[in-house]
Amino acid sequence: MNDLTIKTAIDYELPETVRNRHMIAGEWLGSADTFERRSPSHDVVVSVSAQGDAAMTERAIKAARAAFDTGVWSRISGKERAAVLLKVADLIEKNVDRIAVFETLESGKPISQSRGEIGGAADLWRYAASLARTSHGDSHNTLGEDMLGVVLKEPIGVVSIITPWNFPFWILSQKLPFALAAGCTVVVKPSEITPTSTVMMGELLIEAGLPAGVCNIVLGHGQPVGSLMSTHADVDMVTFTGSTAVGKLITQAASGTLKKVALELGGKNPQVICPDADLDSAADAVTFGVYFNAGQCCNSSSRIIVHEDIAEDFVKRVVALSRKVKFGDPLDPDTQVGAIVTAEHNAKIDRCVKAAVADGATLDLGGGTMAVAGLGEQFYQPTVISGVSPKMAIAREEVFGPVLVVLTYRTFDEAIALVNDSDYGLSAGIWSENMHTCMDFARRAQAGTIWTNTWMDGFPELAFGGVKQSGQGREIGRYGFEEFLEVKSLVLRIGRSRAPWVQQDA
Repeated sequence: MNDLTIKTAIDYELPETVRNRHMIAGEWLGSADTFERRSPSHDVVVSVSAQGDAAMTERAIKAARAAFDTGVWSRISGKERAAVLLKVADLIEKNVDRIAVFETLESGKPISQSRGEIGGAADLWRYAASLARTSHGDSHNTLGEDMLGVVLKEPIGVVSIITPWNFPFWILSQKLPFALAAGCTVVVKPSEITPTSTVMMGELLIEAGLPAGVCNIVLGHGQPVGSLMSTHADVDMVTFTGSTAVGKLITQAASGTLKKVALELGGKNPQVICPDADLDSAADAVTFGVYFNAGQCCNSSSRIIVHEDIAEDFVKRVVALSRKVKFGDPLDPDTQVGAIVTAEHNAKIDRCVKAAVADGATLDLGGGTMAVAGLGEQFYQPTVISGVSPKMAIAREEVFGPVLVVLTYRTFDEAIALVNDSDYGLSAGIWSENMHTCMDFARRAQAGTIWTNTWMDGFPELAFGGVKQSGQGREIGRYGFEEFLEVKSLVLRIGRSRAPWVQQDA
C-alpha cells in the first residue's frame, strides 16, 4: 500500500487498491464473493472487500459470544481494559495520514477533514479509557442494621455495531471504545460504501493487544449481515447510526428477542437567528453547518428560522459566504467541500431542490450538480432556498446535501413552534446576545443537543443523541458509556435476622 503524495492541487499519486477482509476471532478471513468501492471524486477502484454472508456473520457472533462468556475481556479489571484503549488511541494518531487517504477516497470528503476526524477520534478512545477505570455502582447502607444493598453495573454482553458511510471512522469511535470500556464484546458492520477505515481499525486493535474475539468485523450489506446482527439471539444489543427508515426496520427486527437498541438517526436541524444576533458570526456558522461534509451529516444545519426584520440581509450574507467556500478535489488540502457519496444520491438531492422550486420556493444560489475540472460531476453546488413554507417537503425532509432552506418568523413563540414542528429532534441552535432568550430556547426546543451562539461544537464528555424520530439512547460521554451497561441489584442480609415465613408446629 502506497501513501498518497500530494504534489499540487491536481497532481498526486493514488494509492494501490486495498483488499479488505473480515476480522473474526483475531483472524483475517476472505470470502468467495467480493464487492468494490470506486472513489466518487476520482472514479478509481479504492477497495475490493470480502462479501459477508449469513455463515460468516454467524461465525463472528459466535466468536463474540465465546469471548464474552469466557470473561477474557468482560471480567478483567477496568485498568487492564483502559490500557488497551490507550494503546489504540496512540496507534490512531500514528496512522492518521494512512487512514485518512482511504477515508477521503471512499467517502469523497476533503482530506483535511478526514485527517481532523481520524486524529480527533483518538480523544474519544482516551476518554472511554478513563470511564473504564472510573465506572462504579452504588451502595445503600440505610436499609437497616442487618441489610446492605449494592447496585452493580455490568457489561450488557455482545453488541452489534452498524455504522454509516458519512463518518465511518468517527462514528465507529463514538461507539466501539465505549462498548469495549464497559467490558462488552462486539461485531461491527461498516457501510459497504466506506469499509476500509474500519478494517484498518481492526489492524490497530490487534496491534494494541485486544484479545481475539472481543471485536469482530464482518463486511457486507444489510442483507444478510446487518439483518442477522439485529435478530440473532446471541446478540444482546444493537447500536446503529443511519437513516430513520432503516432505524425503524432494525427496531422491528430486534423486537423478536427484545434486545436493547440504541439509534442515532436523521435530523432536520434548525437554527433560529434573532434580530440582536451577531449576524456575521451567525452567517459563518450557518454556512459551515450546511456545507460541512457536503451536507451529508445528520447534524447539518439545513433549516434556518430568521426573524422577518433581518431575513433579507441575513440571506445575502449567507449567499455571499457560500460563494467563497471552496468546493473541489477532495485530495486538495485547501478544499472545504468534496464530492457527493454516490451519483444516485446526487440525483436525489437535485430532485429535492427542483421540487421545492416547483412548490414556489425561491432559489437564491446554486440548485444543480457541478463539475470539478478533471473529476466529473459528482458534486453539488452550494444551494440556498428562501421563501419556504413550513409544509413544503424541503422544510421537513432530510435532503442530506449542501442545501439550506430559509423560513421566517415574527414572534419568538412562532420561532419555537417552527423549531418543534418536525418529526426530528437531533439538534437545534439559537443566535442571540440575550442569554435569557437563549436559555428560554434551550428549555423549550425539542432536541437532544442545543447550541447557543455556535454550531456543531462537541466534546467526548458530552452525550450526543436525539429525540422523536432522531433516535433513542445516547452516544459518548458518561451517558453514552452507560448504554452498554446493565444494572444489577445485590441484596445482602448481615447475620441470621430473617424471620421464618413457615410457621413451625409448637
